[in-house]
Amino acid sequence: MSTGIAPGKLYLAGEYAVVETGFPAVIASVDQYVKVTVTKAKGSGTIQSKNLNKQLIHWNRQGTELVFDDTESQLAYILTAIKFVERYAIENHKKLAYYDLLVTSELDSDDGKKFGLGSSAAVTVAVVKALGSFYDLDLSKMDVYKLASIAHLSVQGNGSLGDIAASAFGGIIAYKSPDRNWVFNMVRNHSLKKLLKLNWPNLKIEPLHLPKELEMVVGWTGSPASTSILVDRIALTKAQKVEKYQHFLKSSRHSVEQLIKGFRDSDADMIKKMISDYRKVLTDLARFSDVHIETKLLTKLCDIAEKLGGAAKTSGAGGGDCGIVISNKDLNLKHLKNEWEKAGITPLKLKIGEIIDHA
Repeated sequence: MSTGIAPGKLYLAGEYAVVETGFPAVIASVDQYVKVTVTKAKGSGTIQSKNLNKQLIHWNRQGTELVFDDTESQLAYILTAIKFVERYAIENHKKLAYYDLLVTSELDSDDGKKFGLGSSAAVTVAVVKALGSFYDLDLSKMDVYKLASIAHLSVQGNGSLGDIAASAFGGIIAYKSPDRNWVFNMVRNHSLKKLLKLNWPNLKIEPLHLPKELEMVVGWTGSPASTSILVDRIALTKAQKVEKYQHFLKSSRHSVEQLIKGFRDSDADMIKKMISDYRKVLTDLARFSDVHIETKLLTKLCDIAEKLGGAAKTSGAGGGDCGIVISNKDLNLKHLKNEWEKAGITPLKLKIGEIIDHA
C-alpha cells in the first residue's frame, strides 16, 4: 500500500494579484489533510472518494488509458492527476498496474460543506504523492508541485497554483506563480521528464516561519464561495478598468513584499501591520470591481478580532469561506471565539501545517 498526504491552505496575503505571473503571495498550509491510499489490485481497479462521491468507481485499461464506468465531474482532479503521473511513469519505463485508490479528506465540514481550504489542490497533490510512491518514481517536493500543477491547470485552465505549492511544501511559503502559458505549451510539446527538470519562468517558492510570539486563528462563515467565478469577475474588471487594476497590483506587491520581509526579519509588528494593510488593498479592489469579497459576516469576523488587538482579513477569494487573524499569543482567544459564535461565525481548530521534509 502507498500513501500520499497533503494539507489544505489559507492565503495570508496576495489574493487575486497572485494570478498574475510573478506577483507574490504568502500562503499557509493548515493541519487538516487529504489522504490518498493506493493498494495493488488485479484485473481492474477502483476509485473511492468518501467526500467527493459515495460510490465506488470501477476502472479498466485500454492500452495505457484508464476507462471509467462513471465521469463524476468532481473526480476530474483525481483522474487528471492519475493520467499525468502515469504518463511520467511510462517515460521512466515503469510498468502500469491496477490498483484501488481511496481518498479521505478533513477539509470539509461534517455535512460536506467546503471550508475553502483548497481541497481540489490537496487532492491533486495527495494523488500525485501516493501514485509517485506506488510507481517508485522518487519525486521531490518540487516534482510533486510541478506534476500536480500540470494536472490542476489542465482541469481548471486558470488560477495561480499557489494552493498546490502550499499543499506540496507545507508550512508557510512566499510564492510567485509561473508563466502558465509557458507551462501549457511545454506540456504539449515536451516530455514530462524534461519539464520537471527545467526551471519554470517566474516560479518562486520560499519557506517562511511565523515568529514564536504570533499565532493564527481562523473563523468560518459557513457559506462556501466559488473562487473561479470571483477570479473571472476580477479578470473582467482588469480589462475594463486598467488603471485602477494596475494600482491594485502595485499596492498588492508592496504590501506582500513588506509582509515577506516581516517574516524574514521575525518582525511581529510588521507582519500584523501588513495583514491589516492587505485587508484595505482587498477592500479597494472590491469597491472598484464591484465584486463582493468581504461579506457582512467576514466584516464582523475581522472587526471583532481587530477590536481585541489582532490583525484580520478575509482569506482567499472571499465571498464567504474563512477569515484569518494573526495576533500575539496574549490575545484573549476565549473572548474572541465567544464573540464570533454570537455573530454566527464558527472558530476552526486549525493550526499552521508542518513543513514537509520530503515528498
